[in-house]
Amino acid sequence: MAPMGVILAGGAARRMGGGDKGRLDLGGRTVLEELMSRLAPQCAEVVLNANGDPARFVDMALAVAPDTIAGLPGPLAGILAGMEAAVARGMTHILTVPADTPFIPHDLARRLFAGLGDRPVALAATSRGGRISCHPVCGLWCVGLRHDLRRDILGGAAKVSVWAQTKGAVAVPFEVTGLDPFFNINTPEDLEQARDIVRWGEARIV
Repeated sequence: MAPMGVILAGGAARRMGGGDKGRLDLGGRTVLEELMSRLAPQCAEVVLNANGDPARFVDMALAVAPDTIAGLPGPLAGILAGMEAAVARGMTHILTVPADTPFIPHDLARRLFAGLGDRPVALAATSRGGRISCHPVCGLWCVGLRHDLRRDILGGAAKVSVWAQTKGAVAVPFEVTGLDPFFNINTPEDLEQARDIVRWGEARIV
């Protein structure tokens, strides 16, 4: 069964001056539209984890799943919201990606499922020249973790990678020779680089 895709867009984007980073223009389409072109074919359904007025996303035709824990406790709360939305739809796993990571692999879900084995969590990692870098917000999660996750967030858990490791997460490496498919847009300089990637077609090499 294909997972539910969960785009995590609950952050404040302070380094970009605030607002929704997914709405930034890459040159003809937005960050979210580029991301959706890759994510949607891998998932049974995609929801957007975002807080505030959901009406601002009405044109995206995406269900919005806001945090179910108050106070904007971070991406773990977005993962929890995604798990709870998936359970309501009878799904067993969610595939999470940040809203500012437009160039994810087209086979992300398949490879994470292949690496999952009997673990409840598989996290994406890049391998370049023997060096492994984990991308914990890009992960495949069993929704059976939701009760533990809610308890631990309320108990102070905040870092995705640390919490995932307590659940026996496995890292699934993606060999990188060119563009890092987990490149994310954090600064105005990153945005210009992403526009260049789209302009010159480098995104197609992953």
